[in-house]
Amino acid sequence: MAIERMPITPEVVTWARERAGYKLDELSKKADFKKLAAWESGELGPTYRQLEKLADTFKVPLVAFFLPEPPNVEPIEGTFRTLGSEQFDEIPPPVRLLLHKARGFQIGLAELNGGRNPAERLISRDLQIRDREPTETVADRIRNFIGVPLTDQFGWENEDSALKAWRSAFYRVGVTVFKDAFGADEFCGFSLYESEFPVIYVNNSNPKTRQIFTLFHELAHLLYHTSGVDMRREFSIALPAEYSHIERQCNALAGAVLVPDTAFDNELHMKSPPRVEAERLAKRFSVSREVIYRKFLDRGLVNSAEYKAATQEWMAQLGSRKKSGGNFYRTRITYLGEEYIALVFRRYYQDRIDDDELANYLDIKPRQIDLLEETYFGERR
Repeated sequence: MAIERMPITPEVVTWARERAGYKLDELSKKADFKKLAAWESGELGPTYRQLEKLADTFKVPLVAFFLPEPPNVEPIEGTFRTLGSEQFDEIPPPVRLLLHKARGFQIGLAELNGGRNPAERLISRDLQIRDREPTETVADRIRNFIGVPLTDQFGWENEDSALKAWRSAFYRVGVTVFKDAFGADEFCGFSLYESEFPVIYVNNSNPKTRQIFTLFHELAHLLYHTSGVDMRREFSIALPAEYSHIERQCNALAGAVLVPDTAFDNELHMKSPPRVEAERLAKRFSVSREVIYRKFLDRGLVNSAEYKAATQEWMAQLGSRKKSGGNFYRTRITYLGEEYIALVFRRYYQDRIDDDELANYLDIKPRQIDLLEETYFGERR
C-alpha cells in the first residue's frame, strides 16, 4: 500500500521553521524530522502524521502548509530595536514561539477592546523619559504614575502578594502581563511594544522576586518604546554600546522604582552582616537579595568580590530548587491573569464572541472552557 504524501508548499515549511527559531541541521537529527530537508526542498512530502507533528512543533495551523506561499507578515524581530540579528538568533525556539504567542495576545486585546486600550492613562504613551533625567527622578515619576505607595509595598504579606499587586497595577496603566514556563530559565521575560496594547511576558519558572524585577525591567523598555528581553546572562555576542546602555538603564530604573534611595536609607541598619541585612531588606521591599546587594555595592557597603560571591551563591540556590506540577486550570489562570480572563468572559457573556473564540482567546480547547470557568469564578466566590 502506497504511503500518502501531503501536497504541501515547501517554502512554507522553511518559513514556519525559521519563524520558530529552529536550525535545519539540528532539527533534522530528531527522529520525527529526519526528512525535513527533503520536505523543504520539495523532493518529498510528509505524511499526514508528520505534517501534524510539524504544525505542533512550529505552532502554526496545519492548513498553513497548503498555502501557495509563506504568509506576508512582518518578522517579529523588527520590534526589538535594541537587539541585533546575532542576539536574536540566540533566543531559543521555546521563547521564540512565546514571542509569537504574545503578539497573538496583543491582537486579541485589540479585538476584545475595539482597538482602544481601556486604561484611563497608558503609561507607555503618557509618561515620557526626558534626556539626561536622573534615574531616581524617572523612578519617582513611574511609581507615582502607577499609584502604588511604599506603605502598600511594605504591607504586602509575601512575594506572591507583591507580584499580584504589581501585576494588577500594571494592568490599570495599560500594560497586560502574561506568564508562562519558558523552558529556558536564563530568559526571565520579554516585552512587546505596541502603541496601544503593550505586553509583558514573565517566566513563571523564576522566583517571584525575580519576576517582579523583570516586570519593571520590561516596563522600562516599553517607556523607551521598544521591545526587550530580560536575561540572567549576557548574549554571547556583545550588544552595541548604545543598546547596552539601554539595558543598564532598564536595570537601574527597575531597582530604583522597587527600592527608592530615600526609603532604602531609612530602612538600612547595618548592625548585622551584609548578607543577613540583605535578607531582611529583601523581605521588607519584596525584592530579591541581588537587588539589595547591588545597592550595597553602589554605596560601597560591600566590595565587588563579595557582591560576586554572594550573587553566585544565591543563583546556585535557585538552580537547586525543585519544580512541581499543579492544577492545569489554576495554572492557566496564573498565566493569563485575572484581569484578562475577566475581560474575555465579559465579552462572552455580552454575546460578542462565541465558544470557539472564547477558547481561542483563553488559549485552551473548547472542551476545557467549563472547568476553567468553574475554577476561575469558584475561587472568587
